[in-house]
Amino acid sequence: MEKEKIKDFAAKAFDDLSGAMASGLVYVGTRTGLFRAMSGRGPMVLHDVVRESGLQSRYVEEWLNGMVCAKYLEYDPAARTFELPEEHAFMLASDGTDHFIGGLFYAIPMMLGVAPRVAQAFVEGGGVPFKDYGDDGIEAIDLMNRGLYEQRFASYWLKSVPDVYDRLVSGGRVLDFGCGTGRVVLALASAFPNSKFVGLDADPGSIRQAQAYAEEANQGDRVRFVCQRVDDFTKDQDFDLITACDCVHDLTDPTGVLTALKGLLNPAGTLFVVEPKVADRLEDNINSIGSMYYGMSVFHCMTQCLADGGPGLGTCMGAERLEALVKSVGFTRFEVLEIKSQMTLFYSIGH
Repeated sequence: MEKEKIKDFAAKAFDDLSGAMASGLVYVGTRTGLFRAMSGRGPMVLHDVVRESGLQSRYVEEWLNGMVCAKYLEYDPAARTFELPEEHAFMLASDGTDHFIGGLFYAIPMMLGVAPRVAQAFVEGGGVPFKDYGDDGIEAIDLMNRGLYEQRFASYWLKSVPDVYDRLVSGGRVLDFGCGTGRVVLALASAFPNSKFVGLDADPGSIRQAQAYAEEANQGDRVRFVCQRVDDFTKDQDFDLITACDCVHDLTDPTGVLTALKGLLNPAGTLFVVEPKVADRLEDNINSIGSMYYGMSVFHCMTQCLADGGPGLGTCMGAERLEALVKSVGFTRFEVLEIKSQMTLFYSIGH
């Protein structure tokens, strides 16, 4: 064995362990509002952070120390002050924006909390069903996606398919499949007042939250949320646009669902699919984004699919695999859209 290789790997392993603990601390900072309490306030002593956050001093002290060591906060030893740099606050204390990353950390306990059950599934098969992630799972997914959907979907993403954009401006029919808490439906309904929107999801908890958000936004009479499987969904007209955001890789019956969606789509309509930005070849995913997505696959996406008897496509389904899947059910048009994103790929699919 090479001693230097052992030394390098040991350093790598401790970096990963440190990152795991740091992720937990970032989750706490997101959930308790500590990052927001420090945002824009410059150097703060412990007492300042405790006062602004309203939290317990001893816990806050240890959190601050840990975040300094993880390089999320800056520390002045002489003044004994802690500071959340403006550049860090831009990503950590910016809830509801398209650059907020706190939702990703919020999902860490939700996913790792089922790690023992996932490990057992390695032995016995099956997995952890979506419903078992509970309200924390619903909230984590909402936090991860809300800002992106509200800030980018109508104003940026849909402009890459101008015929669809123009149709919604004049008045079209839109179905958001796998709508979750309804953020896509509500964002698009706000941007396109002449169009009609339906959100469809099989999870009752997600639909209840979507309906609550619609009432809060005073859009309860403009949008409709349906808790139903797509093969049980009865249309009264074809849809001009069907969106499927970050959910195709989760499907327990991908060919059946895509066939049903094809049947709901207007012959001239568009299926707009949003999926994780990964490559089809493993060797092209050897980076931090790929590592994160494979972990999410094992602890959430793949396991909840396998729990329901699905194929377990997994989070890391690249463009070639998706194209083969949609064309296997009869779609003929498949386009990877030129939309800039570090973590997401976008597809325009049609009859």
